[in-house]
Amino acid sequence: MSAHRRAVEQIRESYAAIPSGAAPRLAKATTNLFRFRDGARAARLSARDLDRVIEVDPVAMTAEVQGMTTYEHLVDATLPHGLMPYVVPQLKTITLGGAVTGLGIESTSFRDGLPHESVEELEILTGDGRVVVARDDNEHRELFRAFPNSYGTLGYALRIRIRLKPVRPYVRLTHLEFTDAHKCMLAMNEICERGEHDGEPVDFVDGTFFAPDELYITLGRFAERAPYVSDYTGMRIYYQSIRTRTRDWLTVRDYLWRWDTDWFWCSRAFGVQDPLVRSLMPRRWMRSDVYRRLVGLDRRYGVTARLDRWQGRPVHESVIQDIEVPVERGADFLEFFHEKVGMTPVWMCPLRSAEEWPLYPLEPGRLYVNFGFWGVVPLPRGQFDGYHNRLIEHEVHALEGHKSLYSTSFYPRDEFWRLYNGDAYWPVKRAYDPGGRLLDLYDKCVRGR
Repeated sequence: MSAHRRAVEQIRESYAAIPSGAAPRLAKATTNLFRFRDGARAARLSARDLDRVIEVDPVAMTAEVQGMTTYEHLVDATLPHGLMPYVVPQLKTITLGGAVTGLGIESTSFRDGLPHESVEELEILTGDGRVVVARDDNEHRELFRAFPNSYGTLGYALRIRIRLKPVRPYVRLTHLEFTDAHKCMLAMNEICERGEHDGEPVDFVDGTFFAPDELYITLGRFAERAPYVSDYTGMRIYYQSIRTRTRDWLTVRDYLWRWDTDWFWCSRAFGVQDPLVRSLMPRRWMRSDVYRRLVGLDRRYGVTARLDRWQGRPVHESVIQDIEVPVERGADFLEFFHEKVGMTPVWMCPLRSAEEWPLYPLEPGRLYVNFGFWGVVPLPRGQFDGYHNRLIEHEVHALEGHKSLYSTSFYPRDEFWRLYNGDAYWPVKRAYDPGGRLLDLYDKCVRGR
């Protein structure tokens, strides 16, 4: 904790030294955001030495973690104690602070909600330069409740205390195939409501859409022993195995990071799924953060756009989003998405929030399905960048859903504040950032300033 206090003092001094008129930006080693900016007005805010696990308490089943700590490092610290966070987002380099102030989800979310729902305490550097400790039962309760989905516009998480849950060494996977989206959503709803399948308890639930007549629900169950374990960190590719196996076994660590090696399926854009390329590529490079850096470089230098123009291919639009709709509207969304966008595969992850959180107003107790889709699609002739993303935004809210704000958004200002509860946001913003040193949520997530 003494090292943590020194790191807190260092970031406070760094924040105080930023000139007025410059928007602070955290200097992070990795990012999982897909809002690209030139950073002309940005001032880099040093978060040096805020990336450690402070303590794991195996008796209380809690962890004290600095805000820039990645889930990869946290899991490495908790698994030796037979523990894991309640929700471990899919990618290794998602940070605790990023998941709490943004959005994180995984296959335990049908039971355990979102990452912020297992947070007990937040130490936050606020917009007005204070360091406060916020809990659900103290004088900073409103900040604690509004922090999720605030994306660094109310302050930065310096320290987080979260609850942990017991694990077993292995996870047994069962892949259930469906040929109809409505039946798939009905089955997902029933499994999540009962917490079991075929009379056995279920610990993890997610799914994959490959085509309107090819969908899978993947169920995971903790196990003490395994007859074998599969390895998807080398030549074999996890998402492809879903189509060819009904039963599989993984170590708990490999299960938690099953999606990271190929960034779900997005590694195919870099040729990494070609057997020859894969055999030559070091395993340490097959990670989501490496692919994310490649996307950033391509965006900066426009390599793909130039190749498309030279080869006469149509202009493409990036469609990189996670959205949630109620499970009973899930099949409707898939039908719309396949017809209007046509990108496959699509990740499907059920979630249920135990209570309402002001800035991401999901109905408590109601089962939603997160659909994640990440790639590029050709623009129809005469249409401009944002065409598909705007269609998705409109459809999601027509289906009583919500969209995560980690990527591009196009909402008009009034609609945005209606959907993301400006009435709750602005009183907290004025209380903890009265001078507006930090961007507000609309400017950061829609205007991209």
